Amino acid sequence: MKKRRKSGRVTLSDVAREAGVSPITVSRALRSPGMVSKEVVKRIEQVVGDLGYVPDPAARALASQRTDVIGVIIPSVTNNVFSDVMRGIYARVEETNYRIQLGNSRYSQKEEEKLLQTFVSQRPAGLMVSGIDQSDEARQILEDVACPVVQIMETGPDPVDMMVGFSHRDAARAAAEHLIAKGYERIGFIGARMDPRTARRLEGYREALRAAGRYDEGLERTTAQRSTVTLGSGMLLELKAGRPDLDAVLCNNDDLALGALFACQRQGISVPDEFGICGFNDLEMMAASCPSITSVRTYREEMGVRGTDMLIQAIEGGRSAEANVDLGFDVIARESTARREQGGEKG
Repeated sequence: MKKRRKSGRVTLSDVAREAGVSPITVSRALRSPGMVSKEVVKRIEQVVGDLGYVPDPAARALASQRTDVIGVIIPSVTNNVFSDVMRGIYARVEETNYRIQLGNSRYSQKEEEKLLQTFVSQRPAGLMVSGIDQSDEARQILEDVACPVVQIMETGPDPVDMMVGFSHRDAARAAAEHLIAKGYERIGFIGARMDPRTARRLEGYREALRAAGRYDEGLERTTAQRSTVTLGSGMLLELKAGRPDLDAVLCNNDDLALGALFACQRQGISVPDEFGICGFNDLEMMAASCPSITSVRTYREEMGVRGTDMLIQAIEGGRSAEANVDLGFDVIARESTARREQGGEKG
């Protein structure tokens, strides 16, 4: 077969002409190959490859009132937490005709609004957004959009459409309760970025400490800065300097927890005998550190998979019976909180 030698975009009609079929047959072969004979599909696929044909999303959107694009908005592309979520999303769409358009809101509600406006103008097949704390304008966009929507990373009482995640408040409360059960008395909290999910973790920590009669506002340190291991070390040293009686800390993520461990090691503070540390998210480094660090395991990749499954099912007309999926969490007890064992406590 001779390749076309002309400039400009290769069109559906070009493919049809080379393959000796009608444009509608090419369209069916690409979108619903089961409607066309295998021989014709094979011939069309060969021509598509030879000519370098790329379907025009805008043209397809005009014909079907939507593209095959799923818009995904996350607050960070460098945070390992969201990398795990995206791994699940991409794994799920890999064998489908859907493609992912990724937007990074950088923890800004205004940026999220702009991204939503852009995505909606492109007639997406579906939308996936992180969290439940959209602005009023973003919420309105999501409620008005003519496609299924899934909120991921969290559960709540009022989903826009569908939701998959877990309770950050309950998870942090369980982590604080674990530290209490291990015999620690003056348990602090260090948190960075302080986005709404982190704020709910702080609320869960406070609930557990108040219930145990041990809450002390002076044992909290928070900052709007981005989380880093170095920041975790500095925050722990600052908190410990002001409160030498501090004997454990719940960190709102694993970067801070690892930094807290390094700070203790530099100061000669024995972990876990003199000091307990618990992180949040259970990234790989928690099990690999020495001593290994207790952390709250969250099922991020599964959130991506389940959220995408729910979205595709709804796009294709078969909504899931469960619109609000709670994947839960687990407190994974390791060496950093192994100082004291209490009868009946489940690690």
